[in-house]
Amino acid sequence: MSALRSRVEQLLSLADVRLDGDRPWDLHVEDERFHARVLSQGSLGLGESYMDGWWRVPSLDGMLYRMIAADLDQKVHGIGLAIDALRARFTNLQSRRRSFQVGERHYDLGNDLYRAMLGKRLVYSCAYWRDRDGALIDNLDDAQEAKLDLVCRKLGLQPGMKVLDIGCGWGEALKFAAERYGITGVGVTVSREQAAFARELCQGLPIDIRLQDYRELDERFDRSFSLGMFEHVGVKNYRTYFEVAQRCLGDDGLFLLHTIGTNRSVRHTDPWIGKYIFPNSMLPSAAQIAQASEGLFVLEDWHNFGADYDRTLQAWRANVERAWPQLDDRYDERFRRMWRFYLSASMATFRSRHSQLWQLVLSPKGVPGGYVAPR
Repeated sequence: MSALRSRVEQLLSLADVRLDGDRPWDLHVEDERFHARVLSQGSLGLGESYMDGWWRVPSLDGMLYRMIAADLDQKVHGIGLAIDALRARFTNLQSRRRSFQVGERHYDLGNDLYRAMLGKRLVYSCAYWRDRDGALIDNLDDAQEAKLDLVCRKLGLQPGMKVLDIGCGWGEALKFAAERYGITGVGVTVSREQAAFARELCQGLPIDIRLQDYRELDERFDRSFSLGMFEHVGVKNYRTYFEVAQRCLGDDGLFLLHTIGTNRSVRHTDPWIGKYIFPNSMLPSAAQIAQASEGLFVLEDWHNFGADYDRTLQAWRANVERAWPQLDDRYDERFRRMWRFYLSASMATFRSRHSQLWQLVLSPKGVPGGYVAPR
């Protein structure tokens, strides 16, 4: 046995993962170069070697869950993490000039892929797997509708209100709010594919979809929300983001922020995620959100339903795995392995409770008499 293989075995044992074992979460090495690669490159080497077919595992999310729960990512950093940390410290990775990169590289991959994965509604954020009475929901489409309705209820939407969606995606949330609650709306996105789709989806409704950076917004709305976009803002821009959100609301307005969060304050993302999935992204901590919004908003409600994201991701994975044979050939085998790793690693972070899903309700001056939070 080589010294490198022995070292990998020792690390994996901390997560109850074995090399070439017989359990669903045990890792099977197909190329012996794997050991040196993962020890020198950390998570980047782990993800890239999976994409290259250097190892396999029956339960990818099961293995990654055990590795993340055991904090193996903290024990094997790799050179990529150090480089990313330096870049994040000295560069605004989410500047206006860079803000459209994530749209071009991730959200513009192809509406066919996202339609296959996300289900009836193209909502690329955590579903809410409970109905108004608190009963569990058993399918993705109903759970996404429940999430959209929860957002509308938390904001107290009424007919005729003017509503802003910061990072509107494919327009589903504004469409839902216009049809169910009678609002007019404006949505902004940095994805050309999303903007084109959203305009068609919302045709005939009083909704304006714009290809626009959020920092350019300067008009008043009765309510505003942002679902799964804050992860692309970056710590250097958090204060500016909340300043924009505040200036777009009247004193009696409400803003709902729906974002993935992390338990520790960081300034950069995982190297593999940054390279292959979400360029220039990072997850906020509770402390970073509180500091950036201090003095601008009253925090009315903070709701964590991060465990629902594991179930949402499982549904997305099942959808896309069924759809691969019908999708375009440009989604080749390496892309499919990349996408599986992305979804499985995301499941693992939520299952281990290292990542959270937060919905915050914020008001500029405080709700008179107090805010009552729907669930």
